[in-house]
Amino acid sequence: MSFLSELGEFMLARKKYWLMPIVLMMALLGGLLVLTKGSAIAPFVYTLF
Repeated sequence: MSFLSELGEFMLARKKYWLMPIVLMMALLGGLLVLTKGSAIAPFVYTLF
């Protein structure tokens, strides 16, 4: 969890606010893939990529 706090401090200190949407989208898509890994929805999610 220290990685996330360091990333947040870096973005605030260096004013790299444009990184926030990229990090959030990567986290959301990663969570979607993890949650649908063994379900019946998985084939439909993988067609999005």
